[in-house]
Amino acid sequence: MTDVVPPNAMERLRDQVAQHPYPLVFATVSGAHLYGFASPDSDYDLRGCHVLSVKEVVGLDPGRETIELSINDGEFELDLVTHDAYKFFRLLLRKNGYVLEQVHSPLVVHTTPEHDELKAIVRDCVTRHHSHHYLGFAQTQWKLFDKERPRRVKPLLYVYRVLLTGIHLMQTGEVEANLVRLNDKARLPHVADLIARKQAGPEQSTLGDVDTLFHQREYDRLRTELEAAHQLSRLPESPSARPALSDLLIRLRLGE
Repeated sequence: MTDVVPPNAMERLRDQVAQHPYPLVFATVSGAHLYGFASPDSDYDLRGCHVLSVKEVVGLDPGRETIELSINDGEFELDLVTHDAYKFFRLLLRKNGYVLEQVHSPLVVHTTPEHDELKAIVRDCVTRHHSHHYLGFAQTQWKLFDKERPRRVKPLLYVYRVLLTGIHLMQTGEVEANLVRLNDKARLPHVADLIARKQAGPEQSTLGDVDTLFHQREYDRLRTELEAAHQLSRLPESPSARPALSDLLIRLRLGE
């Protein structure tokens, strides 16, 4: 099942959110759980946006622009990263697909009215040049997959996930990070098989019978499809959300 966090894990995630040192605009689950191919032992990637107080922005003692925390107690593994709204909003304006996916993640641990406002605003952050983010990430993951021995399922799934996400974004303007739903449209049986392997095995499961040449051809084919989708996309060349993000940032800082 996708888009579901088990109740016991959600409780642990909410406990961590409650201990966060700053007010949060939102906190959502990213990573393999968002992408639809978490293994039984996958960690939880918790991502979000926090708000520094005015005195921590204008005073001599600045607040923490980024909060990072890792927990592994043998039963529960968490990787938490949140950015202050100023940094997060700037990332949204830099064609960063990660932050788009975090804002839109349906695996919501903490939300606010400002989160709903932000989801509406980021529609105007999406541009045809987000394709470069997904092309670059796919290339990195393919190189990782191709050089490792034994080869692992995870980087290969990331290759397919980011390329299909990028194609979908270019064609529709909608952010979809879940590979199961993306593959409902793409109908690639080898992707469904890889997802099943990943979900059934450990996080670092390997592929002893992988047909590397086949996946190389698929990687090249999907890269070409994403590049073509970029050329045909009707998405804008640049974001138009800067004024709305600036206004929201000011109101968040002032607590309005």
